[in-house]
Amino acid sequence: MKFEPTPLKDAWVVTQEPHGDERGYFARAYCQKEFETHGLPPTFVQCNTSFSRDVGTLRGLHYQIDPAPETKFMRCVRGAMYDVIVDMRPDSPTYLRHFGIELTAENGKMLFVPDNFAHGFLTLAPNTQAYYLVGGFYVPGCERGVRYNDPKLGIEWPIEPGTVSDKDRNWPLL
Repeated sequence: MKFEPTPLKDAWVVTQEPHGDERGYFARAYCQKEFETHGLPPTFVQCNTSFSRDVGTLRGLHYQIDPAPETKFMRCVRGAMYDVIVDMRPDSPTYLRHFGIELTAENGKMLFVPDNFAHGFLTLAPNTQAYYLVGGFYVPGCERGVRYNDPKLGIEWPIEPGTVSDKDRNWPLL
């Protein structure tokens, strides 16, 4: 696995390093030891999956506050998505800055999302499926969100979101 820091403090792009032969390939998708080596929390309590039928489906931007923050380790296993994170930690040098990356089934890239980062993604291909590990349990009272089109963030989505839930459309502006 190859770990590359993002411009946001504590967030990482992790790329699989496939070892192939005539049968196909083998690649590590997670390694506790490598996470610990890079100072990342090595424990996850849930594996989640999300399926979106249509191109332009937007999910997010969601996060949980203390005492129940959630790290996430995102991967696209079918299709393609533009994954975005926003640093929501007021004491961070990258507070309210965002980072986006295209995750696809083919490129082998994954995104480590730290605690107290808002997270969302926009599907770029039909029948897109995300699979991700989560470091904390969902606690409804700790859930928060940021509007995906908040002008203060200035996120440039690669295509116009088409399908957005009422909840995500109505998160408050910063």
